[in-house]
Amino acid sequence: EVQLVESGGGLVQPGESLRLSCAASGFTFIGAAMSWVRQAPGKRLEWVAGIGSGSGGTYYADSVKGRFTIARDNAKNTLYLQMNTLKPEDTAVYYCAKGLPGLNGVRGQGTQVTVSS
Repeated sequence: EVQLVESGGGLVQPGESLRLSCAASGFTFIGAAMSWVRQAPGKRLEWVAGIGSGSGGTYYADSVKGRFTIARDNAKNTLYLQMNTLKPEDTAVYYCAKGLPGLNGVRGQGTQVTVSS
């Protein structure tokens, strides 16, 4: 059974940083492309970033390019999202998803990120 468990969310002020983690199990992590997606209140699910299988390439939505970095540690079966220079519009529940873009794939329970002064 595929399991994805996100952590690392919280309340931060604009301009601050957070690092999200996603612990994966139940499948061959190194062989899977992975994504981060998010959903803000009242809005549809939005793809944020993706990374290919193995040491694959990285891809970003225009809204986060240059501020967010997706990475993976295949030895630890863990996916990361480093988020810098956070903005209020980044406020959302962030999900780790199997696949790329992962909008229709298996997701974890999510972690809340709130950016507010």
